[in-house]
Amino acid sequence: MESRKGFDVKIERVETFGVSLPERRAHPMAFQHGKQGDYVIVRVFAEGLVGLGEATVLKAWGGDYGRYYGEDPSMTIQLINDVLAPAIIGEDARQIERILAKLDRIVKGYPYAKASIDIALHDLVGKAYDLPVYQLLGGLYRREVPLVHSLGIMEPEPLLREVEIAASEGVKTIKLKAGLDPKRDVETVRAARELVGDSVALSVDANQGWPDPKTAIQAIRRMEPYDLLFVEQPVQGLEQMARVAHAVDTHIMADESAWNAHDILEIARLGAAEVISLYVTKPGGLLGARKAAAVAEAAGFTCNVNGSAETGVGNAANLHLAAALGVISQACALPVSAPAESLPTQMTGRYYLDDIVTEAFDYRDGCLVVSDRPGLGIELDEEKVEKYSVSFTASTAKEYA
Repeated sequence: MESRKGFDVKIERVETFGVSLPERRAHPMAFQHGKQGDYVIVRVFAEGLVGLGEATVLKAWGGDYGRYYGEDPSMTIQLINDVLAPAIIGEDARQIERILAKLDRIVKGYPYAKASIDIALHDLVGKAYDLPVYQLLGGLYRREVPLVHSLGIMEPEPLLREVEIAASEGVKTIKLKAGLDPKRDVETVRAARELVGDSVALSVDANQGWPDPKTAIQAIRRMEPYDLLFVEQPVQGLEQMARVAHAVDTHIMADESAWNAHDILEIARLGAAEVISLYVTKPGGLLGARKAAAVAEAAGFTCNVNGSAETGVGNAANLHLAAALGVISQACALPVSAPAESLPTQMTGRYYLDDIVTEAFDYRDGCLVVSDRPGLGIELDEEKVEKYSVSFTASTAKEYA
């Protein structure tokens, strides 16, 4: 591809569409999050190129005490079409920070919608310069990104069967959702540890579900004999998290409490965690994620890249972020994105039965391998796009509650 160095990459138009991917199984957790896979895909057109982005929206997930606000697909599509897209037409796609600052002036909040624009701009710029997105984020730090396989709050038999299969497929870290019943949570950890022995690391994610610090402390102390890597977001609120972190030996990860660089500063001040869960979506895109990661690194945290079971579009952004930043030293909760015709795994990272990307992500022995192709390194399968496209309106949104 011919480099466009020296030329503007002027944005000409923006298109959005909703998709609803078929789930392999439900992924229940301690809060009502609705069906996974109902997301918004963005196309940004500039100078004969198309940048792809994704808004991995969750309407019931918004940080501590509603500090941030959820989005559903219908409101995100309307915001992009009516507010964000008109604001970026004619802009040079290469000026990502200036464009994102402009969007922040126009409308406060809505990080999911802004993340979709940010991702699409990074994809566009990578294609314009014939570079993979990780080169725009600091270069290639790691070729292979270790995965964590996440399991929802499930019945014991199917949960343990899935743990066993994921371990046989090479995964070295398993995440167990918790937060509704401490006794059940402790028993699940015990059974999983007995099944996998010392060969697999275990973590627990309570999704703010335990009702108070004392309940969380008691549950974690009962889990500690089974050698947990960390416990993710045991309770809601940083002061409450700090009480837990100061009382247990197990490391605590902040997720719902860690949306952006400012949150991470407060986590460090309070000593509320030792590990940070980084997202592309929560800070409003790859640009914000880099800033959050820089603060986390300066404060001495380790990080992973977490997510919300993205389609192959959003997951490609996750993968490039994890491949580029040294501070992301923990296994990452990323899907193994793949079309139904070429599935690399039976269980590991398989949230969906199909995807809208043309090729399966490269999976090797518990890791995803980042692509060297320009931009995000993905293409859309237009037949799959048509198959899974959904018109999210105010009325149809209720169907996905």
